[in-house]
Amino acid sequence: MDLMDESTPLARELVSETRRREKLRGRVLPRPPQTRIMTVSNQKGGVGKTTTTVNLAAALATAGQNVLVIDMDPQGNASTALGIDHRAEVESIYDVLIDDLPLADVVAPCPDISNLVCAPATIHLAGAEIELVSLVAREQRLSRALSAYAAERERRGLERLDYIFIDCPPSLGLLTVNAFVAAREVLIPIQCEYYALEGLSQLLKNIEMIQKHLNADLVVSTILLTMYDGRTNLAAQVAAEVREHFPEQVLNAVVPRSVRVSEAPSYQQTVITYDRSSTGALSYLEAAAEIAQRA
Repeated sequence: MDLMDESTPLARELVSETRRREKLRGRVLPRPPQTRIMTVSNQKGGVGKTTTTVNLAAALATAGQNVLVIDMDPQGNASTALGIDHRAEVESIYDVLIDDLPLADVVAPCPDISNLVCAPATIHLAGAEIELVSLVAREQRLSRALSAYAAERERRGLERLDYIFIDCPPSLGLLTVNAFVAAREVLIPIQCEYYALEGLSQLLKNIEMIQKHLNADLVVSTILLTMYDGRTNLAAQVAAEVREHFPEQVLNAVVPRSVRVSEAPSYQQTVITYDRSSTGALSYLEAAAEIAQRA
């Protein structure tokens, strides 16, 4: 491939992707010293929160890490992408938050990836915002459930989890507040389009409020640029602006617009298992490796 004529854009792209794959091949990702709990959040919809959650989780799990995905979005798209049953009658994260059902009774294994489990969301979660209002310690219910689950895994002799990803709805209700209180890190996907930074300042203010009153350990650790279209100047400008404002948090890996990434959920798969050789999968594998190196 190094001998290929790089004079055409397609040839240059193929050479670049080959080199990126070679860099990843055989790399062993370090396990974090303790479980990393990451809330994937952005109040703006359609920026790739769920896509980022499931593909980073899949990338890390296929690299040997033990990963849990918690689907906190009533739409249940993360559950769909991981091939997890989330019909109305299935016990779900709703039962954990509202009825104190142990998380161990809810998590289900991803059929395609051995190290990946998921706590699914059902349509009942849509009413949880209202039901949580009157409950004791309403903001800490997910955090307590995770602590109990970690203790249960230890009691049963299971390996500790390396990563927990919490997929949030695009709003700041009690479901998202529970996710912020349970997590230590916030991962923000940002779409490389005109409105990318709109609403981000409000999200950061809300995170500051959580830090002040409910979870002093919470930090914005990671920002991932998604839906990047290298053919437009706008995408490059947005990416440069985000990197200028958040130089430490923004990953070098950038996720492009990708048909394969969009197709994968319709087959109840992540792009990592659907087409691991695709550009989208390569980008998420690079992002996952970068996150692991930052542990």
